[in-house]
Amino acid sequence: MEKELSLQLTQNIHEENQLLKASVGYLKAELNKYKELPLLVCDVKKNIHNKAIIRVANGNHFCVNVAANIQLESGDTVLVEQKSLTVVQKLDHTKSFDVDNFLILEKPSVLWESLGGLDEQIKEIKEVVELPLNNPELFKKIGIEPPKGVLLHGAPGTGKTLLAKAVATSTNTTFIPIVASELVQKFIGEGAKLVKDLFQLAKEKAPSIIFIDEIDALASQRMETGTSGEREVQRTLIQLLTEMDGFKNTPNIKVIAATNRIDTLDPAILRPGRFDRIIEFPLPSKEGRKQILSIHTKNMNLSSIDFEELLEKTHSFSGAELKAVCTEAGYYAIRDNRETIFTSDFLKAVEKIQPNINYEENSLEMFG
Repeated sequence: MEKELSLQLTQNIHEENQLLKASVGYLKAELNKYKELPLLVCDVKKNIHNKAIIRVANGNHFCVNVAANIQLESGDTVLVEQKSLTVVQKLDHTKSFDVDNFLILEKPSVLWESLGGLDEQIKEIKEVVELPLNNPELFKKIGIEPPKGVLLHGAPGTGKTLLAKAVATSTNTTFIPIVASELVQKFIGEGAKLVKDLFQLAKEKAPSIIFIDEIDALASQRMETGTSGEREVQRTLIQLLTEMDGFKNTPNIKVIAATNRIDTLDPAILRPGRFDRIIEFPLPSKEGRKQILSIHTKNMNLSSIDFEELLEKTHSFSGAELKAVCTEAGYYAIRDNRETIFTSDFLKAVEKIQPNINYEENSLEMFG
């Protein structure tokens, strides 16, 4: 009996010992991982026999060795050892920036009928974007090249973004929207690479429309001197200009940009060959305001609305502000437990939205 107990105890100790050895081995392996230096992610600029010229994150270039059996090409993304910068692994084709985040997977569904007060602007953008994309053979017969870029400018809320989405809907193209400030990155060369990846994405998803909102954040007039941040913005702008000059053979890609401050833009981006068509978006006229109100109130439960008085009181309203007026009028009816909206609701909504306009006017006077 004692012999059996002794054997059982020995076996248990042996099993526990094996388990502890496995645990110690695992912990040592994990500890070694913490001791290892991380690998750097770099871009290959040129391949020279068994060496490569790489660009590190700070923008410096080095000629380094390449581990055996690694075939490199310009533009590849690789992992390099920190001390010697030897290339140890080639990464699959990936972008340093996830530009797919800027892609609207579901194409816009904004119809021309949902735009009010923009008859002239719709006519112009149809000529320079919709017609070349839908009927490119016509331009070949005439012997002219349609504009590659269209610049939309005007006060905030006048329908610039909606117009860009509407033309993407009518042409059944991929719509890639981005705010210009997102193109400005912290480290040297990152913004330029993001611009390059963005246009590469547009080529892969063609026919496509790149919509750059608030382009004045990137394309303001360049100064002779400035901070390193300003110089990086200029590098990104130069890359944008280069990309726009470089896709002459891809007529199924269009660039639409929007700005509230066209007076601040760099002349280089306005020269012929880049943004050939410049479309102004003024505040809507009385007839335009009537169309916009008609669009936003068509599904509302109204009761004898005096639209003439409403149009007179909204003479300085943009399309976005008119939409806000309709929404606020609905809220006034909800607060009174009503299912019908009266003229008084709209007038109170106008008074509520009006101060925002006065603030914008005062800001323009203050800052010029």
